[in-house]
Formats: sequence, structure tokens, C-alpha cells
Amino acid sequence: MGSNNNGPAIREHSWYTMMILQKKLAILKKVDDTLGVLHTHAVAGILGGILTGLLTEPKLARLFYLVDDWQHFIGFFYGLKSGHVRAGARQLGVQLLGVVFVVCWNILITSLICFLIKLVVPLRLSDVIIEKGDESVHGEEAYALYGDGEGPDNCKQVNNY
Repeated sequence: MGSNNNGPAIREHSWYTMMILQKKLAILKKVDDTLGVLHTHAVAGILGGILTGLLTEPKLARLFYLVDDWQHFIGFFYGLKSGHVRAGARQLGVQLLGVVFVVCWNILITSLICFLIKLVVPLRLSDVIIEKGDESVHGEEAYALYGDGEGPDNCKQVNNY
């Protein structure tokens, strides 16, 4: 619904938070996010929601909502430009409310899921097992590099045919 520039802007900001800010900000250093899920989903989703509230193009809103009063569904910047400031502010407010709802919903549901899992199994391995690594838990290395003595000649080949 927003500008065509949303995608690249979101992608670059997500990369920036993952590669640069993750190493500089104390709060992000505390996040145990091996796969970059926080940056890929949370940062991108929040930025996408806010940019949509700012940049929703009126003609696209008309096509999306299929209503006659499509002027009520415009981005904040288009509202400033066209004199429909209240409609633009409304759309931005709806987007911000959506961001707050999704963040709260994720905190609630993730906490509930973690609580239920913790009733069955521990959520985190002991420090001793973490120090030993994947080999002690799974019986194999997660990333067997050839420089570590592993090579094509030493690899176990399984042929199912």
C-alpha cells in the first residue's frame, strides 16, 4: 500500500540493525537471536507498518478497500499534501495501533508457549552441554569444516538407491 521504496528501505534498515546496531547497543547485545528473527520480522514489520501509515497512496487505497470514501484511507504525507490531514493522521494511528497490538500479542503468545514447553523440557541447555557443543548433544558437528580434519574422504556417504 505504501511507496515502492518501502521494500528497499525496510531491507536496508533490517540489515543495519542486525549487522551494526546488534554489536553496538547494549539492549540488542542481550538478545539471543542466532537467526536474526528480531531484525527480519520485528524491525521489518514495524517499519513496514509505519511507512504504510506515512506513504499510503490514495489511488491504491481506493483499489484495496473498494469503498467510495477512499479519501479516509490515505497516508499521512498524502494527507498533508491534499489537505486531508485528519485522514492521514488516522491511517498513521491505525498502523501504529496495529504495531502495538502485534508486539503485545507476540509477547503474550510467545511467553505462553515458552511456559508450556518449560513444563515438559528445559528451555535452555546447561552451560556444560553448551560448552561441549552440538557433538555432545546430537552426536555430530553442526558445521563440519574440512580444515577441522573432516573431508570428503572421511564423510559417511549414504546411498538410498
